Amino acid sequence: MRFFSTTDKALWRLALPMIFSNITVPLLGLVDTAVIGHLDSPVYLGGVAIGATATSFLFMLLLFLRMSTTGLTAQAFGANNPAALARALVQPLGLALIAGFVIVALRYPLINLALQIVGGNAQVLEQAHRFLEIRWLSAPASLANLVLLGWLLGVQYARAPVILLVVGNVLNIALDLWLVMGLHLNVQGAAMATAIAEYATFFIGLLMVKKVLGMRGITLSMLKDAWRGNVRRLLALNRDIMLRSLLLQICFASVTIFGARLGSEVVAVNAVLMTLLTFTAYALDGFAYAVEAHSGQAYGARNGSQLLSVWQAACRQAGLVALSFALIYACFGENIVALLTSLTELQQQADRYLHWQIVLPVVGVWCYLLDGMFIGATRGAEMRNSMAVAAAGFGLSLLTVPWLGNHGLWLSVAVFLALRGLSLGWIWRRHWRNNTWFSAAGHS
Repeated sequence: MRFFSTTDKALWRLALPMIFSNITVPLLGLVDTAVIGHLDSPVYLGGVAIGATATSFLFMLLLFLRMSTTGLTAQAFGANNPAALARALVQPLGLALIAGFVIVALRYPLINLALQIVGGNAQVLEQAHRFLEIRWLSAPASLANLVLLGWLLGVQYARAPVILLVVGNVLNIALDLWLVMGLHLNVQGAAMATAIAEYATFFIGLLMVKKVLGMRGITLSMLKDAWRGNVRRLLALNRDIMLRSLLLQICFASVTIFGARLGSEVVAVNAVLMTLLTFTAYALDGFAYAVEAHSGQAYGARNGSQLLSVWQAACRQAGLVALSFALIYACFGENIVALLTSLTELQQQADRYLHWQIVLPVVGVWCYLLDGMFIGATRGAEMRNSMAVAAAGFGLSLLTVPWLGNHGLWLSVAVFLALRGLSLGWIWRRHWRNNTWFSAAGHS
């Protein structure tokens, strides 16, 4: 078997743009921090940090809109079914817009609830409130963008994710500099920059979708009729993926919570190390997105040999990238940490936990790829169950923290990623042996 087959090239064609696009996300956070961090009071930075965390938590729970759309679209694309392609766009888009307008309508009680849970300095919370009351006005566009991104990925329009994410983030950065530094609008300026960028991205996304609709022979009458049929399946799938995302969020939030109990230095060290893990995950997620699209296409076409070919190519290429990350962290980890923090004490502490960053890419790559396989097959219930198993393992591993300290926390993260991969791998292997992967049971 060739190491770089036609399938490998097709995988890279989608994965590389997604990796490039994903890397712009932490870049935006970095610029936001740098711009707000240069204002005359630290309360602005604290307010934006809390606002960004609350926004991330809320919108990450609704990430199912992107994931389910990609799976359903890829299947319709593989089955060459224009009516199903129209339905895979219209129904989730309607759901996203409804959810977005509900968030806008209820944003004040939601903001008050979020800030009550966070607590802390009253001045910081006031700035967070000012940020969120503007930022959440973009909820309809933000959630609709998840659907547009998922749909364009599902039809394997490789350039679209790059254009949507890069243009949106670059516009956000430019508006950030103008509104915050130029017009001195402080946290409101940062929120306005993001909101305007989200709506601009939405309109660009609609233009791209219009182009693809014409290419795929999807007529206006198909779009009008797309409201009908399979809505219950969509809601069940979204429910399962949302529960999966909630468990994921709780586990990673627990790392911060338990780290805080170990001391302020541990929280700071873990924030630096989590940056490395997040960067690795964004890169490997590029392959997961490509697997979603290709495995969904194979699922829609009921083509087992194509599915196996995609999986083998993903293992080869993503496995190589994961090993590369491990090697980079092994050789240059201390230098990378020194770039992220100039505090000598933090550098020395972070170096004690660097070996976890060498292990995690190799342990975690399989759960990212298998997530892509299961999203492509729209097997949301099995993804939910797998995440529940991993979350239980994570919780049990936390019992080691009193003895192992921060090493216990990173052991828990490793166990969490490993169990996600092992449980999904076991389910997939069982389906493959029993020839049930393409059965209708996956839709329940």
